[in-house]
Amino acid sequence: MLMFSGMLFIFLPLIIGYLIPVHKTSVLEFINTQTSRLVLVILALMGLSLAGLDNLGQNLSQILLYTATFFISISVCNLAALPLLDKLWPTNTAHDHRQLPLGKMIMESVKLVLVVAGGLIVGITLGFDLSWVDQASETILLLLLFLIGIQLRNSGMTLRQILLNKKGIIIALVVIGTSLPGGIIAALILDIPITHGLAMASGFGWYSLAGILIGDGLGPIYGGAAFLNELMRELIALSLIPLIIQRYPSTAIGYAGATAMDFTLPVIQNCGGIKCVPIAIVSGFILSLLVPVLMLFFISL
Repeated sequence: MLMFSGMLFIFLPLIIGYLIPVHKTSVLEFINTQTSRLVLVILALMGLSLAGLDNLGQNLSQILLYTATFFISISVCNLAALPLLDKLWPTNTAHDHRQLPLGKMIMESVKLVLVVAGGLIVGITLGFDLSWVDQASETILLLLLFLIGIQLRNSGMTLRQILLNKKGIIIALVVIGTSLPGGIIAALILDIPITHGLAMASGFGWYSLAGILIGDGLGPIYGGAAFLNELMRELIALSLIPLIIQRYPSTAIGYAGATAMDFTLPVIQNCGGIKCVPIAIVSGFILSLLVPVLMLFFISL
């Protein structure tokens, strides 16, 4: 019940925004500008949130080993299949990738990472109370989703196109179908139970929930590794999306995992255009829905 209430909490601002028609071009331009700015704000808050994390303790080296092994294994499996989907089923984005120089795309990625790094440095050096950061991030995220809902309404898309997107479903299935084998490979490399590897591979970028569920079920070492593994996925996704989304939109959306429906959605929209949003929402929704289901199932085995 809590899982579904959380999903409703995420979708509500999108739905409310979608119900608001905007006819003035100047208002739409203002919304687009504010969306881009709020993306940078929430990234800075993410950096502050990282600065407030507790020390992972004496098992840090083992946690880092598990993190690196799972991250590399799952990422390689994901990125081996998702580009094939782009070739077999291309997606028309809002912009032609040939119109944007590679240097500009790289700088967009660097800017996003630097904003996160800046928030991290500020949080560490100033050492002030960071208990407010998570609440602030959540509030701004809901505002972003509301603005994106308005953009969706005024892009001419129907709710059916948004909620029943075949490509979004296929992307989610590809991510699941490649992440789980990646978890098995990592488990074999680390010589741990296969079911542990499958549970670790079921986070799909949802680092907060993954860390909690895995930590409760498999212990603090696995919990810390799950958190860092999914956090790295999100950070790499933030770097990759501006670089590849115009040429490989399915790859960018798929690698974003569960975050494609919320945190990385504004970046996907900014860099890939409004046409990518319904695909990202459907893919991210399916993956988010299955994180607790798959994770708890594999932990219980």
